[in-house]
Amino acid sequence: AVMYITSKINYQSLRWMSVFVLGISIILLVLVLPFGYGRTTVGAQRRIAIPLVGSFQPSEIAKFSLVILYAHWMSINPGSVRRIEGLIPYGCVLGVIILLLIAEPHLSAMVIVVGMALIMLILGGLNLRLLGAAVVGGVPLGLLAIFVMGKWDRLMGRLQVWWNPEADARGDGWQTLQSLYSIGSGGLMGTGIGNSRQKYLFLPEPQNDFIFAIVCEELGFIGATLILLLFALLIWRGFVIGVRARDRFGSFIALGLTAQLALQVLLNIAVATNSFPNTGIGLPFFSYGGTSLMMLLGQVGVILSVSRQTKPEDE
Repeated sequence: AVMYITSKINYQSLRWMSVFVLGISIILLVLVLPFGYGRTTVGAQRRIAIPLVGSFQPSEIAKFSLVILYAHWMSINPGSVRRIEGLIPYGCVLGVIILLLIAEPHLSAMVIVVGMALIMLILGGLNLRLLGAAVVGGVPLGLLAIFVMGKWDRLMGRLQVWWNPEADARGDGWQTLQSLYSIGSGGLMGTGIGNSRQKYLFLPEPQNDFIFAIVCEELGFIGATLILLLFALLIWRGFVIGVRARDRFGSFIALGLTAQLALQVLLNIAVATNSFPNTGIGLPFFSYGGTSLMMLLGQVGVILSVSRQTKPEDE
């Protein structure tokens, strides 16, 4: 229903909403910090509790707000990302969101937001020299912010587990090793839907961050490959819609939202296979979590709204 409703809304209306949605997302990111409005989960303050309703993650709204704001700015001022002074507003918005995500801390959302921003800026014509300068200057500043905000030990702990999970097999490395055991247990055909053994008190968070490992165990190599092909098809169609959009605003929206989906898929699978440090990110449309599911479905609806106005193939 959410996807259908948003697909019927003219995406051009998101132009005037972009700054408003960004402001709301920043306010919510501030409220989620330990000021009495948050709910602590797995050592991080990432959710806001609503009485009688439940809770939601403001970071999901922040991702969407960044895409539509960047799309709006780059569509009304195409050459802004090619100049240093033109990049300042983009960098300021991104910096505020990153600092608030570090404070939670929410490493996975930070990685996705930075990746989304870079992809959109590159597609918008970002000068590669400016990109290199931004990376050289931004990485040390980011590490400094992590150290100053007291999150350095947490970051180094994640990296150590990634490099050698066997060193603490019964402690911090437990989740990673159990994920690998789940993937290996599936074999070619899998154990069958519902027949996973690792999800019964062996693999932590099997319904969220490590659901792909359970998918591999129950559906095997063939089933997991089919799911990856479906994701690849969905992402490919999103990029096609973005390329064929009637205007720059629609193009950047479709490309940015598709890039977010692609990054979440890649990062979740990379974490489950220990190809990337554990960041706590769900697999789109699979992992448990109402905020993520509703936002993803709404964003797919926005992409469909762009698709309704795409150029014919002969144009």
